[in-house]
Amino acid sequence: MNQQPLNQQPTSLRSDLKIIERWIQPNSQVLDLGCGHGDLLAHLKTEKQCQGYGLEINPDCIVSCIEKGLNVIEHDLNHGLEHFKDSSVDTVVMTQALQAVRRPDILLDDMLRVGKEAIITFPNFGYWRTRFYLMAKGAMPMSKTLPYNWYDTPNIHMCTFHDFENLCRDQGLTIVERTVVDSRHTESLSTRLWPNLLGEIAMYRVTR
Repeated sequence: MNQQPLNQQPTSLRSDLKIIERWIQPNSQVLDLGCGHGDLLAHLKTEKQCQGYGLEINPDCIVSCIEKGLNVIEHDLNHGLEHFKDSSVDTVVMTQALQAVRRPDILLDDMLRVGKEAIITFPNFGYWRTRFYLMAKGAMPMSKTLPYNWYDTPNIHMCTFHDFENLCRDQGLTIVERTVVDSRHTESLSTRLWPNLLGEIAMYRVTR
């Protein structure tokens, strides 16, 4: 039986990463914050000839990235990006981690110091089921996109579409693109019309 080499990359991505892929130019430099197992970086390297680094704190994920032949650095995002020079990459990506860092505003500013653009995704705390859960049960909501109890959640700064867009306005940032999806990362007319109410996951591409 033929075995694939460790650094051979898959050509398929989960749905949210496919959306992010559309926003990244071929042959560009990418920095992936909280890169996990490196699926996005591996795909971009193979399919779009992108170069870049991943930052990750989980040792198992770091090993997985190394096995894929990726450049990965063990790093806590709460310490910022001071080791990266200004405008050193084209795009900085952070998926499902904005709400888990201590100062999202400072990190977002740092992302756009290092990169020309930033791509950020996060769960929308304004989603109607989340609102109804809190109103009906009087307890912190749990769902597919928010699967933790209040006492063990890594999410310390939950926000809504409106909150994030207000932050961008306050920091003088430009929203280039916004995509609103459900838990299956599917877009629809209803989520585009009422994003803060019907969107479960926010996906933004921003620049200065």
